[in-house]
Amino acid sequence: MTGPPALQSPIPPPGKPQRKWYRVDLHLHTPASHDYEEPGVSYLDWMRTVVKRGLEIVAITDHNTVAGVARIRQELEWLTRLERDGRMTDEERAQLNEWRELSSKVLVLPGFEFTATFGFHILGIFPPDTPLRQLEHVLLALKVPYEKLDAGSTETGSTTDVITAYRVIHEAGGIVIASHANSTHGVAMRNFPFGGQTKIAYTQDQFLDALEVTDLDKHRFSTARFFNGSKTEYPRRMHCIQGSDAHRLTGDPKNPKRLGIGERPTEMLLDLPTFEAIRILLRSNQFDRTRRALPPDKPFDALETAREEGPSIVLSFHETANQRGGKLMAILADVCAFANMAGGTIYVGANHRKDKVKGLEAPKEVEDALRMALAERLAPPLDVKFDVVQSQGAYVLRIRVPKGTDRPYCLDDNKFYVRDESETSLAVRDEIVALVREVLSEQSGRGKSAAAYDERSGGGERVGQNRDRPPRREARPTPTPQNGAGRPRDAQPAEALQLEGNAAVGDPATDDAFYLPQIGVEIVDAAERNGSHFYSIRDLRNGHVIHNVTRKGARKLWNYAIGQYEDKPLKPEKIQWRGNVGQVTVETRAGKTRYDLARREGERIRVFYGVTDEGMEGEWAAFVQDE
Repeated sequence: MTGPPALQSPIPPPGKPQRKWYRVDLHLHTPASHDYEEPGVSYLDWMRTVVKRGLEIVAITDHNTVAGVARIRQELEWLTRLERDGRMTDEERAQLNEWRELSSKVLVLPGFEFTATFGFHILGIFPPDTPLRQLEHVLLALKVPYEKLDAGSTETGSTTDVITAYRVIHEAGGIVIASHANSTHGVAMRNFPFGGQTKIAYTQDQFLDALEVTDLDKHRFSTARFFNGSKTEYPRRMHCIQGSDAHRLTGDPKNPKRLGIGERPTEMLLDLPTFEAIRILLRSNQFDRTRRALPPDKPFDALETAREEGPSIVLSFHETANQRGGKLMAILADVCAFANMAGGTIYVGANHRKDKVKGLEAPKEVEDALRMALAERLAPPLDVKFDVVQSQGAYVLRIRVPKGTDRPYCLDDNKFYVRDESETSLAVRDEIVALVREVLSEQSGRGKSAAAYDERSGGGERVGQNRDRPPRREARPTPTPQNGAGRPRDAQPAEALQLEGNAAVGDPATDDAFYLPQIGVEIVDAAERNGSHFYSIRDLRNGHVIHNVTRKGARKLWNYAIGQYEDKPLKPEKIQWRGNVGQVTVETRAGKTRYDLARREGERIRVFYGVTDEGMEGEWAAFVQDE
């Protein structure tokens, strides 16, 4: 049975498609959901509200049912038959005409919100002409009981696991979206009693098209920032969108969390308002073509959103591009660093700290100068995107840098740059070696995680190690406390340690991807040579170990870690322990809350310096402070 006119795509305008931003809400319930809060609402009332809210593309996603889709189709088919047979009343004719008028203004996609094993929610969204029997067949394949297909309940008994559900919906031709991934029943939910490998699998699966989140407006603390592709355990950058999850026409004034239709929409930059256009977008790497929708009287300002987020491992700002003072060189260094890491965006003409946007007087000239400099100085060549955005009446140049496929990149044949949080630095030898190892591993089909594993384990691969899974975190020799400030502490005797690459003594969770924090550094070795102190420092973000670091020449975070290590001897009795993990100190530095954390492994204590909120998963999440 083919969908009726109301569920078909609006007729596109003639001529060449014009790419534009469409207002989209892909998570809407109807009275077919058992927990709908306004059961007396008609489906025509529902459709009127969709159009009234200015939505252009929506999806019907009732709980484990397509009964809402069926009822709309049945109503339209009945009215259409009455018209064909000449048996319509004036009221019925008015209803059919209204359905047709509303249908010409919005694309309605059929779908459902599936409850997987352990209560995780997944959206499956399909083309508008998908037969009803095919949709029900998908639900049956997901083990929704036949007798509950019309119940619209979140509780369906034992169904299908998350990973299988992704695959089944994908193979049936649907778009797969993890519902409210960062909150209740969400696959990225913190403190859920599953191991790290499960969380990674649920949020990085190849058949998952997007994460629906509820915090796109939080910028610095958003789920989208967490899944930006910069973490070893989460190397796949995810499209993050938002939806209303509306169980009513208008929001509940007594409960701001109970939203109405279109009260938390997404905007998508599409050539045409079609299912296929959305599917292609969510399976692409064009992450700048989705954004949270704002009220019509407050248009979206890309620069302002970026400034609220602030500098990060994938975002930087430069007020000018003058060669004098090294401004041009700093921009080129950022391009090189982003290409070597996870990609990123650079804004030229704005400072994130100042209220007033300075802008550029001649952005095209700045673009031409940067293009020429990159062509002459960056090797190998890289396809960088330039465009101009406007904010506060000023023009700012935006540079979008992809993660390079031919890493490592360098400037002037010998300057290799990397990005460390919000800082761009010249790469040291060990970082260049690690970049080469990663690329070689990717070319051999092993991936970034495998390269990071090799780095952590000294280059050897454990027999039987699954190359497709994220690496285990293993122990390294860690220096022990020593009385007396200003001197490096001696490393533990080799006989007291496990061999490098093996699990630590007393480690109960060698398969836990979050056994260590994900961001920060750990000092893994200390030595004194010719009166100078040298350290080996592990970057917790990617597992790289950098040797021969001195306090004087260290980067900011490395310098901080060495300073804490030398000047403030660890006092185990002062650590706030929660089982075998603990908090040493917490403070705000450079606008971020930073934690020094510890893990107890038998008689040994490992310390991790400068960890941020987004690096604290698993047991570590217990120490995250409220915003």
